[in-house]
Amino acid sequence: MAGAERTNEGDKRAAILGTYIHKGLLEDARREYNWLVERSVSDDVIRGHIDVVQLDAATAARLPKRHRPIEPSDVVTVEDVKTKSSRVWDRVVRYGPTAAEMRQVLLYASLLRTVGFADISGQRYLHRLGPVEVARIRFRFVCRDNGEEHVQEFPFDEWLAAEARWWVDRVLEAASPEDLRRDHDGPGLSVVCDNCPFVDACWPRAAPGKPAQTVLIRDDADRAKALSDYVRAHERFRESKRVKEKVRAMLDDSPEGNYGANHLGWGGGNDKEEPDVQAMVDQFEDAELVVPMVPDTEAMIQILRRAGMVVPRRKVAGHKTARSIKVTRARESA
Repeated sequence: MAGAERTNEGDKRAAILGTYIHKGLLEDARREYNWLVERSVSDDVIRGHIDVVQLDAATAARLPKRHRPIEPSDVVTVEDVKTKSSRVWDRVVRYGPTAAEMRQVLLYASLLRTVGFADISGQRYLHRLGPVEVARIRFRFVCRDNGEEHVQEFPFDEWLAAEARWWVDRVLEAASPEDLRRDHDGPGLSVVCDNCPFVDACWPRAAPGKPAQTVLIRDDADRAKALSDYVRAHERFRESKRVKEKVRAMLDDSPEGNYGANHLGWGGGNDKEEPDVQAMVDQFEDAELVVPMVPDTEAMIQILRRAGMVVPRRKVAGHKTARSIKVTRARESA
């Protein structure tokens, strides 16, 4: 919207696969159920495509017979299809759509309720319906890795739709993208940023070898706030770690199964394997290969320490240890 040029390509494989699944699913839905798929909506500000619109019997009866669904819905429903990876699948099933995904569908449903279908070629018969009383929105999540589906439905909420429109208006009012908050943590910390076509425009290059997020620190006030956030997050992490360790110990003797809203499963517990050194030596000798006689560094260190001797060390040219952060309470100045 700001007219910025694309600066990056990003990894498009997931998007391509998602589009492939998306198109195939919608085409099957159109062919099998005669659902309305990929229909345009627009007003003076917003333009978009709704994945699926399911009409109720009363609205469907106003269309030519060939355009009616095989089986009408009980209420007019706007559906959005989202493909996800198995990496985030549990979060999707637990918490449903993100705020941005909810905002998108609410805006499209709101346009149907106030304007109706866009007046464009191929759907003018739908435009003649005028505003359509959408009563429900639905999300159909599809896992790209295994095809699993998860469906969530919500009644249309006028207050949430108004809030979504308010968000759009605030974006339009911004003179520059820099006037708006950053919703993601930046390259290296956010998959969205790593694959964003505008990432270099959004995150100016930091000094060589430094993370991109260093550009967010401009003065001591920023440093003070960042340290405060760090300490608060560390305390939450420490408490969460304590609770997880205790619960893990409590459940150690519990069988797999569903307990309330969660499923308990166990992984691992298999026989541990390690390289069979003697078998490898035998194979080397059978194949007339030279058995490596490289010193065992760890064994030599242990022997020297047991003998009370200092382990000699040398600096590795061109290599530095990783920097670690140390945050403690500030000393009071004299």
